Amino acid sequence: MTFPVLFFPLAFLLASSSVADSTPLTVEASVVPTTRIIADSIYYGGDILTMASDTAHYAQAVAVLNGKILFVGKKEQALLHQSDETVMVDLQGNTMMPGFIEPHLHPSIAAIMLPNEIIAPYDWVLPDETKIGVQGHDNYIDRITTSIEENAQSDNVYFIWGYHQLWHGELSRDILNRIAPDQPVAIIHRSFHEIYLNDAAIAAIGIEKKDFLGNPQVDWEAGHFYEGGWLALVPRMASNLLDLKRYLKGLSIMSQLVVQNGITTIAEPGFPSANFEAEYALLKVEMDKLPPYSVYLIPNGTQLYRMKGGNKQALAFTRTLDEKYNTDNIKFLPNQIKLFSDGAIYSQLMQMQDGYTDGHAGEWMTPPDLLKEQLSLYWDNDYKIHVHSNGDLGIQQVLDFNSADQKRNPRSDHRLTLHHMGYFTDAQAQQVADLGMDASVNPYYLWALADKYSEIGLGKERGENLVRINSLAEKNVPISFHSDFSMAPMEPLTLAWTAVNRVTSQGSKFSQDQRVDVYTALQAITINAARVLNLENEIGSIEVGKTANFVLLDENPLQIDPIMLKDIKVLGTVYRGE
Repeated sequence: MTFPVLFFPLAFLLASSSVADSTPLTVEASVVPTTRIIADSIYYGGDILTMASDTAHYAQAVAVLNGKILFVGKKEQALLHQSDETVMVDLQGNTMMPGFIEPHLHPSIAAIMLPNEIIAPYDWVLPDETKIGVQGHDNYIDRITTSIEENAQSDNVYFIWGYHQLWHGELSRDILNRIAPDQPVAIIHRSFHEIYLNDAAIAAIGIEKKDFLGNPQVDWEAGHFYEGGWLALVPRMASNLLDLKRYLKGLSIMSQLVVQNGITTIAEPGFPSANFEAEYALLKVEMDKLPPYSVYLIPNGTQLYRMKGGNKQALAFTRTLDEKYNTDNIKFLPNQIKLFSDGAIYSQLMQMQDGYTDGHAGEWMTPPDLLKEQLSLYWDNDYKIHVHSNGDLGIQQVLDFNSADQKRNPRSDHRLTLHHMGYFTDAQAQQVADLGMDASVNPYYLWALADKYSEIGLGKERGENLVRINSLAEKNVPISFHSDFSMAPMEPLTLAWTAVNRVTSQGSKFSQDQRVDVYTALQAITINAARVLNLENEIGSIEVGKTANFVLLDENPLQIDPIMLKDIKVLGTVYRGE
């Protein structure tokens, strides 16, 4: 259904509305409309879960006008906004919720990964096919060899995503040279924080060993670039990564995944990855097609530090973004910034306080002294700061730096948000609460990594306690879930399912004391996901005055066996009332 986009003052909308009702439904007589305002559409006839409070509240009907929610409450009162032109939407017993929000997703990663080859440890479901997973060194080498022989060309770098050493064994420049002596091949790690290049790829990209002298996170002989080495390489191969035809195809596939999984808002914390103008222009091409979702961008302080020649220059640049680049469906979030602490959990390069059982060491994405400078700069300029932090040592570093900043320059409601939080202790969860921080976590780590990491690298105690969500929930830390696509599928209900059940890929039920209830999980993909973007007054719940973004489900998540949560079907979405 499509409705005309009209302007109507919010004051008039509020004058004719009621708040969301609980079960049993009650509406005060004083909120009955005194002025008859006609709605574009009225939704009724199903479970309308508003997500507007700390406990489950339902409404009988929702009226929408000009893309905004006009009324939430009893059906008999909603019908006061009806005319012959109003579209009446009977939910037919299905469930309507606020549209799902994906607060940490990378369009650039999606655009690179989705149209290229995917060979990962587990299956990846795409709109029109499933990329079958592979495990074991010989099996992996056979698969990439076949893929290269069938698809790689001598004049383009051939990218394959999904390699992980714990499932696929050793990889190196020499191995790739033997497989592809003439075709340029780049193997992107499952973490998207590492890459392996063969000789032909190095030549095609046009880099030399001297370009990376002094970078400790580059193993030139192995063709291996990781963490800081990856960040240094990405701008150098931007023209290869941002191949116009492939990139736009990847964004189109991303849009299909967004819509089919009930998402009406996505956010990219860490824009750009490689090339600001090119990435923005290509994203705008996709968004100019008017897909039914909005994109919010958070500047990448670490890359802008490199690109602009310093932290102050990066800060100054971020202040220009709203006016220059915002459109109706792409917006830079004002006074927000993304920074990076330690390495990727998928690489087992997060910084761990007690190290790794096999003796290898974690890595810093940003040297601690530089991170401290960045945190203080943006803190002092009243920015909402988002920090990529995975291991308990990486998290502790951020906690310590912010504690010092808060003592030096106290701020209220700052909402500094730790992203990912792969492994942390209960004591650290308390520090997060005490410092007034938010947590945006990836529950999928447990499903994908816990079995293997319990055996290799972390050991049983730490491996089985990845992403201790209930430690945060018990301390009233605001929690949102994200996929960090492609670190998890772009499936909010799968994220919620993992947090609620804590079942792994091997069927293990780990750290069951860290399970959260279904309503908490639903908050993490709706209202709390809006909060992490400072957008909770606009989206994330079904309340009067908010944008009419809804998702329609074939079952009520609160009324089924929690183990079936990820199997709920998304029937469709409503975006800005359409």
